[in-house]
Amino acid sequence: MIRIAAGTDIRTGILFFSKEAAFGLYNGEGGIFRGEYLQTFPRMSSGGKQEYCIGLGEKALTKREVMEAAACAASCMLEHKIYQFYVDTAGIETFLTEDNFPYFIQGLYLGGYEPPQFGKHTRKQADITLLPAKEGCIAGLSQKQAEAAVEQGMHMAEGILFARDMVNYPGNLLRPADFAESICRQMEGLDVEAEIIDKDRLENMGMGGLLTVGGGSAFPPCMIVLRYRGAKDKDGEVLGMIGKGVTCDTGGYCLKPSGSMAGIRGDMAGGAAVAGCIYALAKNRVEANVTGVIPICENRISPDSYLPGDVITMYDQTKVEICNTDAEGRLILGDAAAYAVECEGVSRMVDIATLTGAVVNLFGFSVGGVLSDDEELYAQFERAGTASQEQYARIPFYSEHEEMLKSMAADLKNLGPDYCGTITAGLFIRHFAKGKPWLHMDIAGTAWVDTPIWKFQSKGATGAGVTTLYEMCK
Repeated sequence: MIRIAAGTDIRTGILFFSKEAAFGLYNGEGGIFRGEYLQTFPRMSSGGKQEYCIGLGEKALTKREVMEAAACAASCMLEHKIYQFYVDTAGIETFLTEDNFPYFIQGLYLGGYEPPQFGKHTRKQADITLLPAKEGCIAGLSQKQAEAAVEQGMHMAEGILFARDMVNYPGNLLRPADFAESICRQMEGLDVEAEIIDKDRLENMGMGGLLTVGGGSAFPPCMIVLRYRGAKDKDGEVLGMIGKGVTCDTGGYCLKPSGSMAGIRGDMAGGAAVAGCIYALAKNRVEANVTGVIPICENRISPDSYLPGDVITMYDQTKVEICNTDAEGRLILGDAAAYAVECEGVSRMVDIATLTGAVVNLFGFSVGGVLSDDEELYAQFERAGTASQEQYARIPFYSEHEEMLKSMAADLKNLGPDYCGTITAGLFIRHFAKGKPWLHMDIAGTAWVDTPIWKFQSKGATGAGVTTLYEMCK
């Protein structure tokens, strides 16, 4: 919880100092606080309060750096097991704007994040009081405007943290039905219609891709549809968000190498991002019409599992030759995309998935890959990425890349050659968008970090994609 108050009797707090403002501050052990960017420094105030000083450096801060400074403050408190504290915004006031103030709030939330706990420790939510630089004023906003910005930032952060929690959950505690039900619970009380389509209905619908991948597990597949209509014209254009929801991915009979097994529980980060985004949209009453479709399953090995060489029939009757059972995400996303066009009437489509190792080889763990066949949709996405401060790079594609998916035995095959893996994976999904403006986000490298790159990350799930999808709708 974050609130704004002119004063507080809380005894522990955070102060921010630029390098210039930090001149002359030092600790009792002779260490010097120079106000270097993200330097931390404990001190006792003249009033007997325990305070932690956070350095801001000597240059103007970007939105990402504002988030990092806030996250640094919260993580400092978390490190010392302090869950109630105040944040004096006076030192950072010159860097806060109406645009980045919600991201400052987001940074406070993300920096204080603890992953789900399954042992004796129970995680706690921080109770934070913001002290305005001036009476009732932060970032040049009135008290009412500042409170609205705090709410916006909190809800965005809650969407990200929901996505992080889902990805961080152990696979044995988040089966397909568990994931779908968790999403439904997250949407309770919001203007979101949540519908779970169970295995029996999937069979009646002919969802061949999703049923094939999920058929090797004792825990049946399902699909959740989230409908949010926040635009003034509720019958107007609808953006379709398709998110991969593989809660356990062994690779099937094309078994993953042992070094990759630790991350198989997180192959539903795309679906978690869609759910987190729609939660934030609904909480902040953003004027947009969105339908999220999240196909959910496990990709396991059993006597009934699909095999390389099989030919399956997708929801839209496309015949697909299976070349690799670890190229499963595109199969379930293809079914979901075709369903979104045919049954949900989406006018544009964005799909998001931890889809290929190839994108990690391209961009590492800080940049996601993007393909799109529509310049207007991509321009909207690019503006959203600038606003969210997530990093993506567009990957070009041409007709010869589409030729790589042609099959001798079927209409398509689910794997291209040993090169251009990110491109061919995306183009496979594009086939099922049925000519609608389409954009594909591959977050295989950015959805998880073993070593945090920025202060607002923590080891494990990052919640990648939530804020960029949110900004696209906003």
